[in-house]
Amino acid sequence: MRHIVIFKYKPGASDADIATITEAFQKLQHTIPGIVSFEHGINDSPEGKNLGFSHVYLLTFENAAARDHYLPHPEHVKFGELLGRLAVLEDAFVVDYLPQ
Repeated sequence: MRHIVIFKYKPGASDADIATITEAFQKLQHTIPGIVSFEHGINDSPEGKNLGFSHVYLLTFENAAARDHYLPHPEHVKFGELLGRLAVLEDAFVVDYLPQ
């Protein structure tokens, strides 16, 4: 199961805040069972169709059940609270799919 999260940060978001968020997101792989891998990067598409969404995070789960366990997991909830405290996220876009 792939879980793609794409963030649009507010214009005033600092590099330090974005790094803090990325590090906290990455640490979930080590605290929540069922996460097989974590990748992240910054949009580099020349098409100009990203609508301001810039930072991509890709989690791979063992299966849909592992993803379903992750969503309400206390560590994931704490990550959401961090996003709220830092208040630098303008929007998020999420896509989940099973590779074909």
